[in-house]
Amino acid sequence: MKALITGASSGIGLDIARYLASQKCELILVARNKEKLEEIQEKLPTKVTIIVADLSNEQRVKELYVLAKKENIDILINNAGLGDFGYLTETDINKDLELINTNIKAVHILTKYLARDMETRDTDTYILNVASSAAFQPGPLMSTYYATKSYVYQLTEALYYEEKKKNTKVHVSVLCPGPVDTNFNNVAGVTFSVKPLTSSYVAKYAIDNMFKEKMLIIPGTKMKLAKFFSRFVSDKFMLRIIYNIQKRKASK
Repeated sequence: MKALITGASSGIGLDIARYLASQKCELILVARNKEKLEEIQEKLPTKVTIIVADLSNEQRVKELYVLAKKENIDILINNAGLGDFGYLTETDINKDLELINTNIKAVHILTKYLARDMETRDTDTYILNVASSAAFQPGPLMSTYYATKSYVYQLTEALYYEEKKKNTKVHVSVLCPGPVDTNFNNVAGVTFSVKPLTSSYVAKYAIDNMFKEKMLIIPGTKMKLAKFFSRFVSDKFMLRIIYNIQKRKASK
């Protein structure tokens, strides 16, 4: 099989690449950091093609799709994502738009176009979109990030159902992890208030469940329980809880 993985230079994306490589899957790895991609390419025990691309640029995303279409991708992993911290009225609008373009627009383009191509094939294909437990509620102090992950979550579950109704062999999953020990929190400017899972654990859990054709993938018992119990409290109560959690992150 052949997999396209965005955001593959670190964290969950890198560990997904390592896990798929151990299963003899050919890889096309996409990230902005050429040096890291080249280092990964040398170390993985499988055929690896690297593509340096900034997925906040719509034209580069479309160019990536053209390349992917020629490769007959069996697995699409939309993992690239950005985060930011602060009051919505105080964060940098340019950073907001870069985040939205990466977390939403790039995911939408690649998912839509590659799903359409996969539908024409008579073999099992897979799409795994990486959202977050942030997708399940609004997030004061990280409002744009939470909103983008909600988009990915809702879009992916809708596509899952559409592919089932059309009886295709396109299997669609959305990964919604809680805190994971990656470089994301350094980039976003936060620290986690609960012990994060390792990215290697999340990667293996995600891929194993993707191949089981599971729609919603939530690693870790704590996050599963958090999602379950959140339905029993009011939106305003959840907003207060999340705001306090985010505020504590900033103070650490």
